[in-house]
Amino acid sequence: MRAVCLREHGGIDALRLETDFPDPEVGDGQVVIRVRATSLNYHDVFTCDGMPGIKVPMPMIIGLDIAGEIAEIGPGVEGWRIGDDVLVNPLDPVTPEKGLMGEMVLGGTAEYCLVDATRLIAIPDGVSHAQAAALPVAYGTAHRMLFTHGGLKAGERILILGASGGVGSCCVLLAKLVGAEVVACGSTPEKLDALREWGADHVIDYTQTRFEREIWKLYEKPHRRRFTGGVDMAVNFTGGDTWVPSLKALKRGGRLMTCGATAGYDPSEDLRYIWTFELKVLGSNSWAPEDLTRLMELIADGRLDPVIDCTLPLEETREGVRRLRDREVIGKIIIEP
Repeated sequence: MRAVCLREHGGIDALRLETDFPDPEVGDGQVVIRVRATSLNYHDVFTCDGMPGIKVPMPMIIGLDIAGEIAEIGPGVEGWRIGDDVLVNPLDPVTPEKGLMGEMVLGGTAEYCLVDATRLIAIPDGVSHAQAAALPVAYGTAHRMLFTHGGLKAGERILILGASGGVGSCCVLLAKLVGAEVVACGSTPEKLDALREWGADHVIDYTQTRFEREIWKLYEKPHRRRFTGGVDMAVNFTGGDTWVPSLKALKRGGRLMTCGATAGYDPSEDLRYIWTFELKVLGSNSWAPEDLTRLMELIADGRLDPVIDCTLPLEETREGVRRLRDREVIGKIIIEP
């Protein structure tokens, strides 16, 4: 089969399109998926580069988020039929120690994919393969972060950094869906226009101004005695030099949500803001199957439409990963083998 894979680390230049990669052989408790759509994530960039402490088995087919049709069913699999439309959970809820698809288990940038049946989630009517494939890593992470851990409610003010990317765009859409007031940060006029289209109430070009000061202009500077000013929640999965300004944007009792550190995992800290304003710093990691099910229900009901930047053929997977690496993306990139 055709597959885009790594045989060694070396950045995106190490990605190769192979036309004779071995076809998957179904085993007990497994199915073979005919891949119809795979979405790329920044995690694919990390996999290409290599990550400290993680030994990726080679060769590795990248692509964590996979949707398609069941093409073959192995012994011991019940409740599924050939032709069923399915979304693959990148993290097995039964045996998570097996690791992520596209990192420790062969992923979705290929014509076919071997999957443990425990990873399968049925795609409901009204949800396309591309929409389903856009969900797990970015949208599932955003849903869990905002609601399971963050408890975002109608009427609250939320600041979203990195709002034009995969996780960020979903945060904008979901926050508006529950009736929050959204302040979204972007870096180009095109991204700011997109954020407005998605419903952001206010947008900030963080390359031209200090975003925490723009928050103060909108809502007043946070006051620790009066409990006024600032936002109720800030979403920051970049880290780096945006960390302390995010603390400064929060009202007393506010929540700083994080699910990553794309710009630096060891930012400077200012504990004065955390204790004097009684701030809560909350981490969120990955997603649960019910997050993915709920998101597909929202799509089927016409209440959510994942933001897709572009759809590329399998041959252009490397270009898609490059665009992610160079932050030339608004939303998700879909690969269709």
